[in-house]
Amino acid sequence: QVQLVESGGGLVQAGGSLRLSCTASGRTFSSYTMGWFRQAPGKEREFVAVISWSGTSTYYADSVKGRFTISRDNAKNTVYLQMNSLKPEDTAVYYCSASSGSWWYLLSPDEYIYWGQGTQVTVSS
Repeated sequence: QVQLVESGGGLVQAGGSLRLSCTASGRTFSSYTMGWFRQAPGKEREFVAVISWSGTSTYYADSVKGRFTISRDNAKNTVYLQMNSLKPEDTAVYYCSASSGSWWYLLSPDEYIYWGQGTQVTVSS
């Protein structure tokens, strides 16, 4: 069992930055692929970024590529999402997620088994 707790959300002006953190319980964090997803009101949950268990492989949604960076610190059981050049359309609840599968290229919410409670990110224009 893995419990995920996100933090770092808030209100920021367009063009600003935020860094989200997601801390996991348990001793097997380093074996999990970690993903970030977001969900805006009235929309489906969408993929944002994924990082392999080792941190050597990452992938981003086209909408955030070049602006967001996913990273992890396995010694701290934490995954991060650095968000720069934020836009109003980035406004959503952001969720971190974990998967124990052997393949890291996981883009669908259905492929993740553990989820955090979410943290709100609001970008004002």
